[in-house]
Amino acid sequence: MHTKEDKVMQGIAHIVMAFLAICALLPFVLLIIASFTDNMTAIRNGYSFFPEQWSLDAYDYILKQWGVIGRAYGVTFLVTVSGTFLSLVITSMLGYALSRQGMPGRNVLMFFVVFTMLFNGGLVPTYYIYSNIFHIKNTIWALIVPGLLMNAFNVMLVRNYFRSNIPPALIEAAKIDGAKEFTVFFRIVLPLSLPILATIGLMSAIAYWNDWTNGLYYLTNEKLFSIQNILNKINENVNFLANNSSTLAGTVDTTSLPSGTIRMAIAVVGIVPILIAYPFFQRYFVKGITIGSVKE
Repeated sequence: MHTKEDKVMQGIAHIVMAFLAICALLPFVLLIIASFTDNMTAIRNGYSFFPEQWSLDAYDYILKQWGVIGRAYGVTFLVTVSGTFLSLVITSMLGYALSRQGMPGRNVLMFFVVFTMLFNGGLVPTYYIYSNIFHIKNTIWALIVPGLLMNAFNVMLVRNYFRSNIPPALIEAAKIDGAKEFTVFFRIVLPLSLPILATIGLMSAIAYWNDWTNGLYYLTNEKLFSIQNILNKINENVNFLANNSSTLAGTVDTTSLPSGTIRMAIAVVGIVPILIAYPFFQRYFVKGITIGSVKE
């Protein structure tokens, strides 16, 4: 039975959390409304939840570029799905190996994982290795491998989850019944690890979806650009047209170009898929990040 004081505290907690949730959602609401605001109204009055005049000019500009944007969406979905899948496979297998006390070479592997959390080779050596040794420049692998395929922090989360939530007796019982390591891993460990896998998968998917630096460093072929690279390029073109209106007078109509609201529309196009997907993974994300971060 809950006492009166418990109910009061629970009510206050709900009010506080509702207030914080509203504070988190309001910027996204303002962003979406701003993207539908008339550009001159936004310049004159600033962005508002109740604009004086609505407009679809920003999205009309983006739709004119949809042939390029649609292809970039396809590339991004391919990279996000395949990259997240490969990241989950590599991270979970390495995390499981590090969680096994008797594995030969475990301490050496642990040293390399922890070392990469503290130091990296730097941009120039990394670029040289990926471009001149692995030859991933201007390939789809340039958007998948560098900096995103595996993360030491994620490996440690998975390792801690395996050690804290997979009973060693269960693994030993499976081995007594004749199960090999791969059988134990795929048929026992992974089915019991849905929260941490959903957590790592969500973080990896967000990282892949939002990444634009790999495209900046390793791609010159625009057909391989992700949605973030394309939207960034469109934004740069808008800035160029807006900043050179006097030079381009007579060749490009820059007076009606909604340069401010285009940026808002570009941001909406980039974040909407993540906003739609996140609620379905949120409960796994909270549980996985809480349990997986526990240290022994």
